[in-house]
Amino acid sequence: MSRFATLAKKAKKAVTEEGITGLVSRTKGYLERAKRENEFQKEKSRIYRDLLFISGCNEQLPHPHRYRVLHQMEQLEAAGYTCDTVYFQEISLPMVRCYSGFIIFRAPATEKLMEFLQEAHRLNKKIWYDVDDLVIDTNYTDQIPWLSTMKPEERSAYDENVRQMGRMLSACDGAITTTARLAEELSNYVPEVLINRNCASEEMLSISEEALKKKREHQKENTVGERIVLGYFSGSATHLDDIRMILPVLTRLMEERENVDLLLVGILDLPKELLPFGKRIKTEGFVDYRRLPELIASVDINLAPLVDTVFNAAKSENKWVEAALVQTVTVASRVGAFCEMIREGEDGVLCGDEEEWTEKLIDLIEHPKERNRIAKAAYERCRRECVTIYQCRRLAEWIQNQMNPRGAFLLPALTISGGIRVALKHAEMLRHAGVQITLFVLEGKEEWYEDGEYHYPVLTADPDKIQGTLDFVTATMWNTLDVAEKLKVSRKCFYLVQNYEVDFYPPGSPYRRMASATYVPKRGIVHLTISRWCRWWLANEYGTSADYLPNGIDPESYAPHKRNLTGKVRILVEGDCKAEHKNVDESFEIIQQLPEERFEVWYMSYNGVPKDWYRVDRFLHKVPYEETPGVYEACDILLKTSLLESFSYPPLEMMASGGYVVAVPNEGNLEYLREGENALLYPPGETNQAVESILRLCQDPAMQERLYQGGLSTAKSRSWDAIRPEILKTYLE
Repeated sequence: MSRFATLAKKAKKAVTEEGITGLVSRTKGYLERAKRENEFQKEKSRIYRDLLFISGCNEQLPHPHRYRVLHQMEQLEAAGYTCDTVYFQEISLPMVRCYSGFIIFRAPATEKLMEFLQEAHRLNKKIWYDVDDLVIDTNYTDQIPWLSTMKPEERSAYDENVRQMGRMLSACDGAITTTARLAEELSNYVPEVLINRNCASEEMLSISEEALKKKREHQKENTVGERIVLGYFSGSATHLDDIRMILPVLTRLMEERENVDLLLVGILDLPKELLPFGKRIKTEGFVDYRRLPELIASVDINLAPLVDTVFNAAKSENKWVEAALVQTVTVASRVGAFCEMIREGEDGVLCGDEEEWTEKLIDLIEHPKERNRIAKAAYERCRRECVTIYQCRRLAEWIQNQMNPRGAFLLPALTISGGIRVALKHAEMLRHAGVQITLFVLEGKEEWYEDGEYHYPVLTADPDKIQGTLDFVTATMWNTLDVAEKLKVSRKCFYLVQNYEVDFYPPGSPYRRMASATYVPKRGIVHLTISRWCRWWLANEYGTSADYLPNGIDPESYAPHKRNLTGKVRILVEGDCKAEHKNVDESFEIIQQLPEERFEVWYMSYNGVPKDWYRVDRFLHKVPYEETPGVYEACDILLKTSLLESFSYPPLEMMASGGYVVAVPNEGNLEYLREGENALLYPPGETNQAVESILRLCQDPAMQERLYQGGLSTAKSRSWDAIRPEILKTYLE
């Protein structure tokens, strides 16, 4: 039942019990609660945290959820992880963006959950299944006799739910469970299984300590020969067969010993064999866990019988732990987890047949000092070994070792530029290497970034909302470094310097000083750069050592062909005419000097639009990156007149397509352009020389062949595949 269906049910109850006035009052409260819940769920799609628990149990089945979700969250938080939980029916796909790992607890394989899992795997995020019972296959659950009392339609629904939980388990990357027998069975479904035993929470420990304090005060007032109380805390109706197993023992003890009383707690009908002793038997229904320690503390001996089946052998030792924390001795069946955890005669008592149960219970009834000795030993052990905060490391380390590396790129926005493309290319390499990548942006809509093969979750670059651990974060422009420095959750911080951004702003702009300040050596910041020119000025002007990660290209994205430049020649001009350093005006000054009947002009710009005086035959605006190879292939000559580039991609892309390049030399293209070998270069401002170069190129087949071969060779040498190992090594070592 969903959370809202539960609220509706409560509202209906209010009408019956309190009339219309009660309905109005309660409905208002329910709506306010629903609004808060809705906002809370939305918030889970905005904040980056480590782990999300997707629980198959809600308030209708609180006990498993508390132990396997809330308590494990407490363990992980004690180890420095940030966590959330959501009911499986309230999961939404955007939540997959916001966590680096997921733990599904006892949830069936719904269509929505399977879609969620597939998206998580696409993002290199791991999903683990947590289960504390063998409710994953009907071969196991058929061993529960109580299920035979169900109506056929109820049993059918129950069995189908079990099968779907098994399907969900098998789709996950591993499992977390409570006992060795469970782990053994789960290993048939998933490759990795961790035994993380049930632990008491800090709250349980606190409540138990208070109950123990009251118990000690009561014991001081006790006199010898007082009544001995045996307690059985069943939890659910499925344990009816367990208590029946020792009914002959209980009947005999109560017949022979008038001082023995019995407390039965849970969803359990009083067996008819015990009816004659009704005055000495107290019963309680299902109680809140906060009351449980006081009830367990009120008995002298805690009974934990279990019928020896595979299903029961997989059950946890909760009953022993809960009793130990209030110094009550436990007598349990020699089955499963009780055998794994209880040290026979030292901190608990184990039994097999009826004779052994009878003998050992009589011994404890007659020897209060023995009861106290065993109970105290169990308390001392469980208080340290079975409480969340003391048992956090193993779970956290297992998850850390299982999890793929977590990386993030901080971007000013998702507006495509050369620098953003380089960052996305690094991200793509890392994703293909198994790293989970998140994009954090200063501006723009947060959701997804999809462009061709790129598919990344996008979140706001707000340090207060980045609470999950990152193995590395990469600042990509000067204004993103401030966010990176404020993040306390990143183990390593890179700063990818792709240009001298000081010169992006006019003199007097405060941004010039702010950009410059990011280039100085900073503790904990590893500077990276994509050009030798940037590496040089970082070292010589700022004293900063930077790792050099050369830029590359995907030659296979292009279909190179040689242009013969006969007939009408198509010239491509690329760049934002609003950016002064792109010097686009000079390109069109050159165009004006070329005969219109001989040359066709295409202008490609992502942001800027042609000025009125530009001669443009075709304007290409905001061309998707995956379509740009087709633009280069359709043109003959690239005219690139930028004055400042950290690394200039368009000439390299033109050469990869087999076209020719006429360009102004700058620090961003001299890394690979060679005059007369793979391009024609001219000094900035010398437009006449550029015109002469273009006209000469059109008339010289030998030059065309030389530039064509040199361009293809240059493009091949800058293949991303060749430099991929170096880039991955820098980020992941």
